[in-house]
Amino acid sequence: MSPPSASGGEARLALTAGVGCYLIWGFLPVVFQILGALGVGASEILVHRVVWALPVAFVLVLAARQGADVLALRRQPKTVAWLALSAGLITINWLVFIWAVHHHRILDTSLGYYINPLLNMALGALMFGDRLGRLGYVAVGLATAGVAVAAVALGGLPLISLALALTFTGYGVVRKQISVDAQTGLLAECLLLAPPALAYMIWLEATGQARFEHSVPAALLLLACGPLTAVPLAMFAWAARRMPLSTMGFLQFIAPTMQFVIGVAFGEALPPLSLLAFGFIWAGVAVYAFTAWRKMRGISRSELRT
Repeated sequence: MSPPSASGGEARLALTAGVGCYLIWGFLPVVFQILGALGVGASEILVHRVVWALPVAFVLVLAARQGADVLALRRQPKTVAWLALSAGLITINWLVFIWAVHHHRILDTSLGYYINPLLNMALGALMFGDRLGRLGYVAVGLATAGVAVAAVALGGLPLISLALALTFTGYGVVRKQISVDAQTGLLAECLLLAPPALAYMIWLEATGQARFEHSVPAALLLLACGPLTAVPLAMFAWAARRMPLSTMGFLQFIAPTMQFVIGVAFGEALPPLSLLAFGFIWAGVAVYAFTAWRKMRGISRSELRT
């Protein structure tokens, strides 16, 4: 199922939303590093992301006047099942990401999110009929070589990178199958995730493992995780339904570039083999960027002729 075609104004808004969500995601490692330094564990950050995202998602639904759409989901069990799958995928993605940041593996997250656009390209060709072309195969081949080199550097598969790439690509694919607006789908996902997250949050408080009530800076940052979670997800889902999967993949280069810079700035090791792995990935990204630019240039010329 391909995304519906968007008008010129809507296409520009979709592009703005896509860029905005990736800028926020690129900055998140800094927030999670600070929380880790304040003693907040990965699981506590995860549940607070879910719980505080719920009211933000509710406000977004009210602003979009989509309350009736949310209520209508009660009569759409198949759609709810798809949303449960997307909620599960994004939860795994969040947990792996937070864990990696806490264990000073930001460069691994960067590698994963560099792989993600190229995986989007391959799945776009397989599932949505996007034409890959020769350069597309070159880009995917270079990314595969990068993963192979990373595996040699690590002495095994780059599991963090692959887990992040596969879960987020899967999330995007699943959301493209669901005929609900971004805000409606996001609120439904939050409603599905909130009960177990709230139960775990209460358990952390009851057992004295939580930092929320014992550190004002930590509490403020955990509260901020709500909008930092819900807003970019809503922007992503809204843009993804109005843009080709390959275009969203192109924009996704923003976040891993920011994460790479943050990882290096925080002093993470970058041995020669790991740098070579990034080199292959960057080469694939460059080939992909060139093909995306050429495709967009061709579209612009056809629009001028009409």
